[in-house]
Amino acid sequence: MDGTEIDTAREGYHFHVVRRALDEIDAASEPLSLEDLAARMRMSPAHFQRVFSRWVGVSPKRYQQYLAIDHARALLRARHTTLETAGAVGLSGGGRLHDLFLRWEAMAPGDYAKGGAGLVIRWGWFDTPFGEALAMGTERGLCGIGFAAEAGRAETFADLAGRWPAATFVGEAAPLRGWVEAAFGGGGEARVMMIGAPFQIKVWEALVTVPSGHVTTYSDIASAIGHPRAVRAVGTAVGRNPVGWLIPCHRALRRSGGLGGYHWGLPLKRAMLAWEAARAEAGADATAR
Repeated sequence: MDGTEIDTAREGYHFHVVRRALDEIDAASEPLSLEDLAARMRMSPAHFQRVFSRWVGVSPKRYQQYLAIDHARALLRARHTTLETAGAVGLSGGGRLHDLFLRWEAMAPGDYAKGGAGLVIRWGWFDTPFGEALAMGTERGLCGIGFAAEAGRAETFADLAGRWPAATFVGEAAPLRGWVEAAFGGGGEARVMMIGAPFQIKVWEALVTVPSGHVTTYSDIASAIGHPRAVRAVGTAVGRNPVGWLIPCHRALRRSGGLGGYHWGLPLKRAMLAWEAARAEAGADATAR
């Protein structure tokens, strides 16, 4: 498969270390010490501490607290974003998101119904802070980002490509590089071309208003798009979001504080939420100092 790598290759390596550590944390009956975790990762405590500090900005002990099962509930209490408020202060597709400028464009419903007929979609593999990702895009912007940590390359490709069965797919990563770099904090502008049904587009637009380090609920999304009783349909649309991370479906939780689902795997959703929350806390601490 044709592909390329971006400057976050080291971050991707660190994610795999964190991912392995997460498995160990989940299997443990009590919190693990720095020394214990480092030994299980076959690293020295100092090296393991540096890996964590570089990837997320907090200690392994603190990060374990973010990865705890009840962290989603605490995050919902402390950083619950009401979408109407977020939109009112300009947190929308035309504003700042993940320290980048996001240019948003949605395909017309009639074009969506054609299954991608007439579209040339280029694709490539990229290293990201959350492991290897498949990016797909047209000349107008990214239309897909999927993560292979759980499913593997073949299934991830089939998943995204199957959403636009009539499109022509070309393995050419170079035209997507700048958008992918911007999506993961490399600076510049990330363009997105959303391909979906009208209801799905409304849900995905609402997700864009949720700031990094914050979360919302499926019921809030339903209310924000004018369909307060359509919580189940909203959940389905969230799960069908083709542009992972950049359109932040990982920030949608159940009203109870439960994680809900995540198309690319719940461990990845937990890692994303923990990464964002820890970065937000680290930034707040730096500002306070």
